[in-house]
Amino acid sequence: MIPRPWHAIVLLVALFGVLPLLATCGSQSGGSGASLYVQQVTANPGAYAGKEITVDGAYVWRPGDPSISVLALGVSTLDNGLDAQPLGDTIWLEGFPAEVTEHLHRPGDAVYGFVRVRGEFSATGGYGPGGQYQYQLNVKSAEPIERVRRVEQRIDDRPLGEGKVSFFELQRHPERYNGQTVTTQGYYFWNGVIYVLAEGISTEEDGSSPQPLGDPIWMEGFPPDQSALLNLGPNNSYVWGAVEVTGVFQTGGGFGKDGAYQSLFVVDPNGARPL
Repeated sequence: MIPRPWHAIVLLVALFGVLPLLATCGSQSGGSGASLYVQQVTANPGAYAGKEITVDGAYVWRPGDPSISVLALGVSTLDNGLDAQPLGDTIWLEGFPAEVTEHLHRPGDAVYGFVRVRGEFSATGGYGPGGQYQYQLNVKSAEPIERVRRVEQRIDDRPLGEGKVSFFELQRHPERYNGQTVTTQGYYFWNGVIYVLAEGISTEEDGSSPQPLGDPIWMEGFPPDQSALLNLGPNNSYVWGAVEVTGVFQTGGGFGKDGAYQSLFVVDPNGARPL
């Protein structure tokens, strides 16, 4: 069993630390426009059923079968930001606007973050996939309470010099190098699920929630001792950084996780170094 990490505690603290201040500001405006917390609504659903209300909470969206699109007390994640899980009682969100998710955490398998949502509340049960949710908010408007800014780092599209092949050259003409040993440069990314060489990495401002950019190449055999010299996530939950690698390049599709990658790079045992 994998223990839930410190990151979950941070998000829960943020909910208790930030939202009371926001709610106080909302209450000062007076009237029915004051924001509620998720726990206030779920503790007394009859008082809000059929009404248009504004609720502050943690939005969690995850694709899958069934999918999740809910407002919760907080969010729990693994150290690498993956596997976001809502905490406490949840409210199914019907019609949450996609454009708001651009400002939230996007670790790769989900979207989550603190939001303020306005809509009509219902509490008769049978909402969401399989009718598993007791409460629903039919969303009329939503805005992020926190705005996550991401930073991109990319390699340049330029020749690397004699004896080396640029990442972009491999992508443009993969058949020329199929089965050959080549040396190239790019950004290595690993999060326990994905192992790739990419043209760049996008992270949050503090370096967390890294994601590969562009069309990455699946990569195997990157030496652990070189990983330790790159950017490491909490409890070694992810690795990323600019590297130069030497190894055998293959193309033709069907590589990596779910066979979704067009090309594969198998690194020589001594063929990797950080840049």
